[in-house]
Amino acid sequence: MKIRRGDSVIVITGADAGDTPRRVLKVVAGGNKITVENINRVFKHVKRGHPKSPQGGRLELEMPIDISNVKYYCEACSSATRIGYRYTSDGSKERFCKSCSAAVGTISPAKAKYQKQ
Repeated sequence: MKIRRGDSVIVITGADAGDTPRRVLKVVAGGNKITVENINRVFKHVKRGHPKSPQGGRLELEMPIDISNVKYYCEACSSATRIGYRYTSDGSKERFCKSCSAAVGTISPAKAKYQKQ
């Protein structure tokens, strides 16, 4: 998945769609789902004696949403955009913004076979 924990995203579809960037809290590896802060909040009713809520009641949780419902928010160009992969001149792999070509972060260290002469 191109979106990682800690990235800023904008929800583009669903009941929580908006134009304010939110932070990704968790990425579910197998299911193409992510948990975004203050998005898709639900109440879980808990009996007494639960470790998180010993008195019982309702816990408010953020549930995962599908990764196709969000777009990466690039701080460099201040817009929702797609993410791509590319190799740098030293052979390391990085993520980049497809709108402004700004580097987002390195994924893997430099490899000799991908170096550009």
